[in-house]
Amino acid sequence: MSTMPGIIANRRLPANARRALFFGVAFLASVACKEGAASDMQERYVQIAEIEIDPMQLEAYKTALREHIETAIRAEPGILSLEAVAEKANPTHIHVFEVYTDAAAYKAHLEASHFKTYKAVTEKMVRSLKLIEVLPVALETKTR
Repeated sequence: MSTMPGIIANRRLPANARRALFFGVAFLASVACKEGAASDMQERYVQIAEIEIDPMQLEAYKTALREHIETAIRAEPGILSLEAVAEKANPTHIHVFEVYTDAAAYKAHLEASHFKTYKAVTEKMVRSLKLIEVLPVALETKTR
């Protein structure tokens, strides 16, 4: 597992948790990239945000994050998927899986007024933030 990037290689997580996180990232990214064409997949901008939240502000942060994700998905056509999860054993550690049509869509997201509002509202809630850019390898999804 030491060859996996960023959080997945994090030795603080048990090996089974790292594997589950890896497959979770792959699944979530595949949901966002359901067309599955190789050229489309290579253009995607995929990122994992690893965020540690002040425990005293966790509920307020989760509310702000939910509102932000709902707004971003509705307002920005370049966002294919935003999925946020908390570690079961350490709920103040949040991981957001982000899939954009391309790097330009990600840059547009950073300039969106709702993103700037989210950053201002949550600034003092976040203890640390690590952004990990990842490359899609195999993205497939099953439609119902």
